Amino acid sequence: MRIRLTYLLIALSTLAFHAPASAQKTTKKGLSLTILHDTRLDTIQARSLRLLTGFTAGTSYGEVWIRDLNTFIKGSLKTHPKEEVKSMLLLFLKMQGDGGDIVDGMIDKKKMGTGAGYEYRYADLAPEWAAHKNTVETDQESSLLQAVRKYIDVTGDRGILEEEIGGKKVIRRLEEALLYILNDRWEEKYGLVKGATTVDWGDVQPETGWGVRINDKTKWAIDVYDNAMYVMAIHDFLAIKPAAYHTQKDWAATAAEIKKNVRKYLWKADVQKYIPHLYLDGSPFPASFNENALLYTGGSACAILAGFNTPKEIAAINQQMVAAAAKEKHATIGITVYPPYPAELFPNMHPYVYQNGGDWTWFGGRMIQALIENGMVKEAVAELQPIIERTLANKGFYEWYDVRTGAPKGSGDFRGEAGVLYDAIVMLREWAEKNK
Repeated sequence: MRIRLTYLLIALSTLAFHAPASAQKTTKKGLSLTILHDTRLDTIQARSLRLLTGFTAGTSYGEVWIRDLNTFIKGSLKTHPKEEVKSMLLLFLKMQGDGGDIVDGMIDKKKMGTGAGYEYRYADLAPEWAAHKNTVETDQESSLLQAVRKYIDVTGDRGILEEEIGGKKVIRRLEEALLYILNDRWEEKYGLVKGATTVDWGDVQPETGWGVRINDKTKWAIDVYDNAMYVMAIHDFLAIKPAAYHTQKDWAATAAEIKKNVRKYLWKADVQKYIPHLYLDGSPFPASFNENALLYTGGSACAILAGFNTPKEIAAINQQMVAAAAKEKHATIGITVYPPYPAELFPNMHPYVYQNGGDWTWFGGRMIQALIENGMVKEAVAELQPIIERTLANKGFYEWYDVRTGAPKGSGDFRGEAGVLYDAIVMLREWAEKNK
């Protein structure tokens, strides 16, 4: 019951977080000292860095996934020479498709599996590697752009943008990745990015079968996660591009238009939340199912990071996440969706399993980062507590957790979780140093 009780207390305490400025000033120093003196945070960071000595998603994975690498690259730069990290980023560009698309995962050819599943891609520029692309998700290109920005921020190495791969400079290839989304995953009617129907940020379709590839059952939809990730990627591209580089589009205008359309079509001001999907060719779910009653947490966190919401809206979104977590015995704000989809409507993933209501620190940690970025440090500290306690109790960085039993699931050495926690703690410590 410990995590649930913690979240009940957090749900109550969030109501008192909006104290007058004079009261907030008196508590900043105390909060800063609490953060700086919390030795558990040292333990988490030390364990994170011990795990971030590899690039695969976890020790049970053979692949390097770009959506995962993007979330632990800063920690990786503490444990690897920058040239090794840069080489891994460039490898994704060596596997880039002719249309600009970026693969999902890459694996050493000697470790490839056989049989049904992924369709592999090969490239003369990287003869020792095989790659595959999950086609139901629309975040690989955005993830690579974000990862390159983080690499440059940490290392100061802007020379990576001038390197040539197959006769094209890296900066050109990065823009082509952005253009791929506009050419292949753009819905003109709404002016937004589209993808297949999945759970929030997830990468599996509802129907049974190989759920990570577009097929004749695919229902195209628009969600906030894909659009938030794309806008963050555009912002990162504009931040790193050389002054002399002439872009092929007015990317600032594109990002602004997406934000406007997200607010118009996906954000519901009356309930202060994002709808799960805007369907383009019909929903995979019956009309009797009220999908809009579900809370998507990961996409909402990314929307905040992309700058889509006001401070008052961010507080409302956060309170909904805390309230949802309080309803399950072992949940944190990392619970993917609440309530989960019924089994009969999502046969590929039953309720409370994996992305359908499993609890992922991989995204809960990003919400902690979003809170810190927006000055909600007291909330961030409070909501981080059950995540830290769980991580220490299980002595590992697990992929996801069962909110009914508290049992850790999936890879026991999931680098995505280690990476987001490492970054969140860095952000907390930086805030604390400035305010102590």
